[in-house]
Amino acid sequence: MLLSSDDPFLARPNSLHSCARQRLQKEERISFTLIEMARSLAGFLVLLLVISICEAASLFQPISDSHRSAALELFTSDHGSFKSLEETYEALRTFQILGIEKKPDVTAAACRSISETVGSSSTPKDLFYALKANSIAQCKIHEKASEGIISSLNAAVSGASLLLDFYYSIGGLVLIKDQSSKADIHLADAEGVFRSVKAFSQSDGRWRYSSNNPESSAFAAGIALETLAGIVSLASSELDQSLISTLKNDISKLFDSIEKYDDGTLYFDDKLVDGHEYQGPLSTTSSVLRGLTAFAAATTGNINLPGDKILGLAKFFLGIGVPGDAKDFFYQVDALACLESNRVSAPLILSLSSAVLSLNKKDSLKVRVTTVLGSNAPPLTVKLVGAFTSGSKDASLVESQELKFDHGSGLHILNDLPKSIDVGSYTFVFEVVLQEPEDEKVYVTGSQTKVPIFVTGIIKIENSEITILDSDLGSVESQSKLDLAAKNAVSLSANHLQKLRLSFQLITPRGRAFKPHQAFLKLRHESKVEHIFVVGNSGKQFEIVLNFLGLVEKFFYLSGKYDMELTVGDAAMENSLLVAIGHLELDLPEAPEKAPRPPPQPVDPYSRYGPKAEITHIFRAPEKRPPQELSLAFLGLTILPLLGFLIGLLRLGVNMKNFPTKPVPATFAVLFHVGIGAVLLLYVFFWLKLDLFQTLKAVGFLGVFLVFVGHRTLSHLAAASAKLKSA
Repeated sequence: MLLSSDDPFLARPNSLHSCARQRLQKEERISFTLIEMARSLAGFLVLLLVISICEAASLFQPISDSHRSAALELFTSDHGSFKSLEETYEALRTFQILGIEKKPDVTAAACRSISETVGSSSTPKDLFYALKANSIAQCKIHEKASEGIISSLNAAVSGASLLLDFYYSIGGLVLIKDQSSKADIHLADAEGVFRSVKAFSQSDGRWRYSSNNPESSAFAAGIALETLAGIVSLASSELDQSLISTLKNDISKLFDSIEKYDDGTLYFDDKLVDGHEYQGPLSTTSSVLRGLTAFAAATTGNINLPGDKILGLAKFFLGIGVPGDAKDFFYQVDALACLESNRVSAPLILSLSSAVLSLNKKDSLKVRVTTVLGSNAPPLTVKLVGAFTSGSKDASLVESQELKFDHGSGLHILNDLPKSIDVGSYTFVFEVVLQEPEDEKVYVTGSQTKVPIFVTGIIKIENSEITILDSDLGSVESQSKLDLAAKNAVSLSANHLQKLRLSFQLITPRGRAFKPHQAFLKLRHESKVEHIFVVGNSGKQFEIVLNFLGLVEKFFYLSGKYDMELTVGDAAMENSLLVAIGHLELDLPEAPEKAPRPPPQPVDPYSRYGPKAEITHIFRAPEKRPPQELSLAFLGLTILPLLGFLIGLLRLGVNMKNFPTKPVPATFAVLFHVGIGAVLLLYVFFWLKLDLFQTLKAVGFLGVFLVFVGHRTLSHLAAASAKLKSA
């Protein structure tokens, strides 16, 4: 299957076979990527895996279990019901096409909604989707309700002036005819209604939504074809065949304006139509296919459309993959169902079980041919008619041969790849031939199908050696054999007047020379400065010679130990390697004054969160203290004023006679003296422990307390003194 796209409308132009196209780009575009990926074996193998997956993703089974799983995820009901009957129909139709048995039970809720819609005066659009949903849910509609629906829709046909009005009303009549016991539902003037709808057509095969709007649309063309097919089926007598012939010519004109990609993919697209929501390529192409299928089923005779165009439409819908939107998913699945059952021609799709084959594992080439929905194809033969190296225009590497059909698996198998096919990327050309002539009228296979094939294998590495050469004479100073399939620990030494030569051979499983996408030799200095060199080749021999005399500036004149590492990688090489060879002690001359300096090495952004370097600091030696006796003498001098204060109090005759005796004033007096003592104690703590800010905070609280209790105490003493004087 072709690759999926998250947004098929925006990303479509180059999305088909995008991985295969990327795989075949020039080597220069991936050189820098491979250099970075070569820094770790895990990263290199990830790159290898991605490229292989891209190649394998080119062709797979058209409809798979991934579609069924996606349908169950996208069409989720709220307690068994959807937001509208349109969504209900799309969910039921999708489940029906994909054959999903374990689907959510939405029939009961759908029948309730259908009954409410058909039992009331609903619009033709609501009746249309109610009947669409009922065509799958098979709910019972009462005879009286059916008569009311027929009468309402006939009236809508008579009063219709827009294309969508005809579409909903005529489509509803076709549906009620199939679901009602009354088989005599006909349009009174089918030919007149046909001409009324035909009046919306344009000369290029597109249609307008109304006669007042000059803008035309391919999406409207699909609606018109489906409407006209309904008119043909509701006609009581055969319509004028000239009208049918004219319409078939319009269909041919519409397909003449189809959009095309280089790989043969075809689709319809619309520009923005005034007054209507823009319909993207997916919905537009689905609408045209639905209308074409309905019209082909309702009329006789053939519609002259080339089979390649039907195949191109199938490529478009299969190339989308699995859409992530429920509406887009329905458009895709419904269009594939139309391609499967249309009377014009049903496309047959060639797919591979795997597009990556291993020579060492002796993988077989397995081809399956099915319809777009994965149904079995009629009896046919699959031939491999050509195989070409990707990007080459040389002659085919193989002769035409028929693949063997396995009845048990339904696969066409080529057990052994031709000897001319070696490791690499190829384009295989297949031809599908139907065995029965009658099947050619029903199915279309296309002329030839080109499929990208990727052949992998284990590459043999032989004659590996590393040598130190004398720069002048070219004589061998030292030489070591290497086993690049294992770990090496070579220890070499050289100076700036010598050379280093590394050589090896790569042989494919077929015994031919193999040229990988990239081969690198990396030298890493002990200061983490790295140098990467591309290993060249001539025939089977890969060789690189490093002349250190000409590389002294590139090496920044850094002498010392260099670790050597070899990287050989290719998407087709199953044993791509990243192997350590050993180390080289390199002696280079001293750097001149203006010599280039090594670039700063990248800093790990997470290193800032690691442990910091320990800081060591030696404080200055404390100054010499005075003798203890001198300190005690000054302590005594500071206490002398306190002793003088106490002696002064005693000489003045201080007493407690004026201390208040009443409980309340006495309490305030006690608290005042306690506050004074607390301030003195705070001074002691400030000297011993507290800092200035802590002391000021405490003094603030004590000051407010002392003002309050001191004021009450002094007020009491003043009052007592006033009483004594008056007495």
